[in-house]
Amino acid sequence: MTGTLLLAAAPIGRPQDASERLRAALADVPVIAAEDTRRLRRLAGDLGVEPVARVVSYHDQNERTRAAGLMEELLAGRDVLVITDAGMPGVSDPGYRLVRAAVAAGVPISVLPGPSAVTTALVVSGLPTDRFCFEGFPPRKPGERARRLAALAAEPRTMVFFESPRRLPATLAAMADAFGADRPAAVCRELTKTYEEVRRGTLGELAAWAKDGVLGEITLVVGGAPEPAGLTEPADLAAAVAVLEEAGTPRKQAIAEVAKANGAPKRAVYDAVVKARK
Repeated sequence: MTGTLLLAAAPIGRPQDASERLRAALADVPVIAAEDTRRLRRLAGDLGVEPVARVVSYHDQNERTRAAGLMEELLAGRDVLVITDAGMPGVSDPGYRLVRAAVAAGVPISVLPGPSAVTTALVVSGLPTDRFCFEGFPPRKPGERARRLAALAAEPRTMVFFESPRRLPATLAAMADAFGADRPAAVCRELTKTYEEVRRGTLGELAAWAKDGVLGEITLVVGGAPEPAGLTEPADLAAAVAVLEEAGTPRKQAIAEVAKANGAPKRAVYDAVVKARK
């Protein structure tokens, strides 16, 4: 008999959002793998629980090496509870590698559902919820970030991102460039906490708002690409820019006008023009 791998959703703000199943598991499970052991003990204290478990750290830096030891515990018949600082393990947090190993070994897996910044931000954003995708943290380096966002410019589903407050202004500006400054979005800050704030607007408006700095945990929700309203083929977009340029319109302005008229991201029109020039 093996143990069961328990994946526990932790509160993203208020301890009162913890489930009764999480409270019971913290009191009874023999092994707890926590992203931050200090935060775990603080949460347990807030919930009035005194864990009897052996508590080990399990975070991004040691996930690969720690997974083997946790699998040994499971194969020896002991349940292991994985809990991150906030939200669900495996969603931009440690957990995926251990789940894969457990699946391969036939170890039972159970989820203690609960708070999630992804779905909380999605439903409070005011943007469509019928179809959405989670994109995690955008790349830190400007070039990589621009390429990733350019690849998402035509994504029709609502997109959810995590971002650090320090990088938020640059990311919003890059999104306005890649998706269009008029694309609707929402910045969700400190969700479920005392200073919770949801700022809704266009990417251009939000980039201007954030340029002086924003504090707190950030979840960013961006509307999907609208249905194409005009030209879609790169060659056609480049040809439309060329017509405006021949009439005396500066290239940058021509690209902006063609992008707006056809519901296309400026980056896509720019890339089409560059390709045509080559």
